[in-house]
Amino acid sequence: MLNLILSSLYFILPAYIANTFPVLLKGLPFGQPISKKLFGEHKTWRGFYTGYLGALITLLGQFYLQKLGILPSGSAIYNSSITPLLDYENINIFIYAFCFGIGALTGDLIKSFFKRLRNVSPGQAWVPFDQLDFVVGALVFLSPLYVPTWTVILTILIITPLLHISANFIAYHLKLKKVWW
Repeated sequence: MLNLILSSLYFILPAYIANTFPVLLKGLPFGQPISKKLFGEHKTWRGFYTGYLGALITLLGQFYLQKLGILPSGSAIYNSSITPLLDYENINIFIYAFCFGIGALTGDLIKSFFKRLRNVSPGQAWVPFDQLDFVVGALVFLSPLYVPTWTVILTILIITPLLHISANFIAYHLKLKKVWW
């Protein structure tokens, strides 16, 4: 069970990092909203390129961990706590960064669109969509290249809201976010 949880989190980590980079790098240029009317003022072009950058950096790190033998490839069974699901040495990291990064931010953008349609105020919590939008977007974008098992998907969908709320709570207390959710 621990291997499933850690391996699932390691797999989806590029989407997690992609989702946090726009908040961490909010001072970079191109912070103008994509469309205030459709998505709200916090969905910016900067979010997309920093999301891609976050996913790319994460995948490069995973690639080097595998290349250096610190973590094995996902093509065999190991007695490790983490069994990578992807063989990072044999994927196109730039395309996977697009799927994880742009997919995560697109999931968030689509959720914001539906939030506006339902008249949910900007910044108001919309559980569980606020917590799952980015992983669903990443999984959808990734699906033409790789589809994890249903147990991995279910693990990601159960653990992500808990981690997301915890990370947002920390970001709120560090004054990186205006709301704790």
